Amino acid sequence: MPKPGETIEGHKFEVGFGGKGANQCVMAAKLGAKTAMIARVGDDTFGSSTIENFRQNGVDTSRVLVTSNISTGVAPITVNDDGENSIVIVPGANNLLSVHDVKAADSIISHAKIITCQLEVPLETVYTALKTAKDVGAKTILNTAPANKDLDTNIFKFVDVLCLNETETEIMTGLSVNSVDEAKKSAGVLAQSGPKYVLVTLGKQGAVVAGKDGNPPIHVEGVSGAGDAFVGSVAYYMAKHPQLAFAEIVRRSCHVAAISVGKKGTQKSYPSAEELPQELIQ
Repeated sequence: MPKPGETIEGHKFEVGFGGKGANQCVMAAKLGAKTAMIARVGDDTFGSSTIENFRQNGVDTSRVLVTSNISTGVAPITVNDDGENSIVIVPGANNLLSVHDVKAADSIISHAKIITCQLEVPLETVYTALKTAKDVGAKTILNTAPANKDLDTNIFKFVDVLCLNETETEIMTGLSVNSVDEAKKSAGVLAQSGPKYVLVTLGKQGAVVAGKDGNPPIHVEGVSGAGDAFVGSVAYYMAKHPQLAFAEIVRRSCHVAAISVGKKGTQKSYPSAEELPQELIQ
């Protein structure tokens, strides 16, 4: 990594599409869900290419708003030869997605089966989206990433699926999550704060599911790495296969995420429905 004031030579440069919400939306679309994004991008090259990428993946971009005098959100990543990385996040237009923007997207939200939110935009905007979704009878997923200590847990009563990784779970509960048993304990605590289900992802160890019904948390084996592929898959299965038990939705989503982990890139690593075993999409 370059030190302050130092210039070093790299040997590879790539530009890829990302953003947690964008990734999750594209994953659901590639599996066969009808999807739409409510977002803001800058009036720049990254913004126009982001919109075009959405369109190529079949995502409705009618509420992806172009904003002047600010950049599209980006996250430049520097990776050294040992695989260690440093990331600088520039939220740009993401920070301007407003409560008004959500309300103006009523025609999309009112027809949605699933609304998936992340914490890449202002918290008040997230709260409004979740409340609006419940008002129209949609199910909601809240992925608490990137972690934000200012998140009001009272909003969890508007959440059907609260999805967190180990680090986010530790921040939310103050409890360590270094094993499946510790994840079960933390998930059980969070399940009492309002959401119908709490889903703690554990990478190569799969995921833990707890419900507010008070039943013991369960461990679903698999691979829940490539977190955005996992969350996007959960959204797809909830929308297109609502008859499945939630534990089965999690199991199938782990399978999809595992396939993504085995490929390079982010969105370009996501499998389409045609690339999956038939039993995963029936």
